[in-house]
Amino acid sequence: MKSKVYTVTLVLIALITAVAFIGWFMLRPAPYVMQGTVEATSYKVSSKVPGRVDSLTVRRGDVVRKGQFLYGISSPEVLAKLTQAEAARSAAAAMQDKVDAGARKQQKQQAYEMWQKAQAGLELARKTYERVKNLYDQGVVPAQKLDEAQASLKAMQTTETAARAAYTMAVEGAQREDKAAAAALVEQAGGAVSEVESFILETRQYAPVDGEVSSVISENGELVGTGFPVITIVDLSDAWAVFNVKETMLPKIKQGTRFNGYFPALDTTLELAVTYIAAEASYATWAATRTSGEFDVKTFEVHARPTAPVENLKPGMTVLVDYNSL
Repeated sequence: MKSKVYTVTLVLIALITAVAFIGWFMLRPAPYVMQGTVEATSYKVSSKVPGRVDSLTVRRGDVVRKGQFLYGISSPEVLAKLTQAEAARSAAAAMQDKVDAGARKQQKQQAYEMWQKAQAGLELARKTYERVKNLYDQGVVPAQKLDEAQASLKAMQTTETAARAAYTMAVEGAQREDKAAAAALVEQAGGAVSEVESFILETRQYAPVDGEVSSVISENGELVGTGFPVITIVDLSDAWAVFNVKETMLPKIKQGTRFNGYFPALDTTLELAVTYIAAEASYATWAATRTSGEFDVKTFEVHARPTAPVENLKPGMTVLVDYNSL
């Protein structure tokens, strides 16, 4: 009798355990896995100068260092513009030297001699006038002779003044305004040369960061325009995972939230931290199928970065996160 009771008790315990296990299995929340994709910062290397690509030194997949030479551009037009700009600068500098130096020594001497000649003529005209006036006062010469002598004196005074001014101008040189204008022309020409030299620097392109070459769009000999990206470099040290989640999941996902993500390509689990949350466009909204009891759910883009440096993490890799574990 006791053995039967013992058996029944065991059966009841087994049934209760089975029912409890089935109930737990049926009532537990369904597993939900968030799937994301790894992205990284990329840099498109281009030039301000159009021309033909030459001396390309990298290929897809190459690892480059910041400052490493990537490619050059052949642009004869830029070199021609540099020659023109340098010639214009030389001409402006020569003009400034001429303005600063003023008149030549021979020109100054010539102006001085003309002034001395005018002074001598003025002295002669003054003495002639005094003689004619004395004769006129004595009634020897008519008034016309006095008028002629006076007119000659005034003419020579004007001539002497003009000759003196010419000599002074030759000695003093150009005006301050002329010198300033000449200096401004030199500065303008120098600026043009600097501008063309900056374009010449653009004919050689270097890696802006450490990274991996993800694409080479143009090869040697191909013609590229201004701003055309020739090489794309991915900064593998600046990578993050991107998830698209419903807004109903955001109560567990906030700025700074940390969780573990599994990377199948690396076969490893890494800790991630949320750094960015933003709503996506309206086309990503989950529309309600019924008007009662449901509502439209927007989709949000979530970025999560590894909390520690990760080797071999590349764009395009998949990352899986168990939402129920958040």
